[in-house]
Amino acid sequence: GVEVSSGSLGHGLPVAAGLALGSIASKTAFDVYCLTGDGELNEGSNWEAIMFAAQNGLSNLCLIVDYNKIQSLGNVKDIIDLAPLTDKFKAFNWKVVEIDGHDCKEIADAFSIFKNEHKKPTVIIGNTIKGKGVSYMENQLMWHYKAPNDVQLKQAMEELK
Repeated sequence: GVEVSSGSLGHGLPVAAGLALGSIASKTAFDVYCLTGDGELNEGSNWEAIMFAAQNGLSNLCLIVDYNKIQSLGNVKDIIDLAPLTDKFKAFNWKVVEIDGHDCKEIADAFSIFKNEHKKPTVIIGNTIKGKGVSYMENQLMWHYKAPNDVQLKQAMEELK
């Protein structure tokens, strides 16, 4: 496999689309998975890649969106609202699978749906809660970039048991 860490600049999906196209062109038949946060979808290069992937029928491309509705500077809806995200991907001719991003069975089922799609790229929209399971972190913007101190870490580990 090849791993690419592209951060919040929106380069991950364009790179993944190129890899998926390369797989088809070289007849080496491998799948490409790209994980992105919802805030990263503010970058125009993602939407260019979304159009490109559909246009080229990149059915070996699976985009997973962590849709927790929080990005580094605030709530997604207040910065650039993505809603209705599912409808946008459908309009761009993607197979859309919307799930509870905390449910392991739904995650596994979504990957099975991807493996059975042979005409278009797939996006798995995982509806998540930032900091889920840790009382002081849930839906709190500061935990997008802040690390817990020793006391907070101990409390988080206890809450996640």
